[in-house]
Amino acid sequence: MMQTGESQKAFNTFCNNLDIALPIIGGAMYPCSNPELVAAISEAGGIGIVQPLSLTYVHGYDFREGLRYIRSLTSKPIGVNLLIEKSSQRYLDRIKAWLDISLEEGVSFFITALGNPKYYAEKIHTHGGLVYHNTTTRKWAEKALDGGVDGLICVNDRAGGHAGTEAATKLYEDLVDFGKPLICAGGIAFPRDVARMLDLGYSGIQMGTRFIATQECNAHSDYKQAILDAGENQIVLTDKLSGVPVSVIETDHIKKMGLNAGPFARWLLQGSKTKKYLRMFYSLRSFRTLKNDRGKAGNYQHFLQAGKSVSGINQVLPVDEIMESYRQVLTL
Repeated sequence: MMQTGESQKAFNTFCNNLDIALPIIGGAMYPCSNPELVAAISEAGGIGIVQPLSLTYVHGYDFREGLRYIRSLTSKPIGVNLLIEKSSQRYLDRIKAWLDISLEEGVSFFITALGNPKYYAEKIHTHGGLVYHNTTTRKWAEKALDGGVDGLICVNDRAGGHAGTEAATKLYEDLVDFGKPLICAGGIAFPRDVARMLDLGYSGIQMGTRFIATQECNAHSDYKQAILDAGENQIVLTDKLSGVPVSVIETDHIKKMGLNAGPFARWLLQGSKTKKYLRMFYSLRSFRTLKNDRGKAGNYQHFLQAGKSVSGINQVLPVDEIMESYRQVLTL
């Protein structure tokens, strides 16, 4: 564990590099990262992250116009999430177009995931930007750093969405010797959780689930209520949504569907080429379901992505009220 002075220096450096007041990233979420939520997180002192598919496919914005709309809500920095796993050339072309537009619109912080970040890091660096990459193990961290990223989003076993398998402390110990900024992602709900991870040595934290249960998030009230009602033991991992482990609330639908891919699907997931196509099929299916259910009574009853921080969430609050509670702890 770092000494208090060292840990404060780590998160101060992170904040200074991103020009933000608090070392808090609002994790990119499909379908929950609506523009108003992204803007509110940035306006409150953290940095909200745009999820391009959520902005365009779910919320119906042209990507450039969506970024400009967010800019009209806040003058503070925002970031963009890029899922860069090779699936189809059409998808990769779209990702690269989103990158170009983001850079043209002045975005300078990016979080990449599920692929080799080399092309993206090189291009972003030529524009003076920073790239952090999602990782769950040392193996994937090494590959990301070989690709030239500036920091790592350390996704632990308490995260929502694409979760890791290691505890936050173990993951930090595994990666600290790289000498790069490390961001704790997963299981953060209480202000004391933020303080504990920063004291450990993390440069910042990333939260997703806590921000779903906010007034600015336009997820259906049923989804928010499910987060308030869920306990930590109701968060389970399934690979049937995208081919990699995803943390969800164990609803009746999830129980009926089962958590694990079938034997044939597991065989396909072992192949270097077939796994990409199967993951793409899973993702497209879940994307379509989430979009079609959105805005209906009882929506999200199929896939309620959430992390184990649900155990500390018992109220839907404004983003700035949540952030103020973290600010007070960090000030102390």
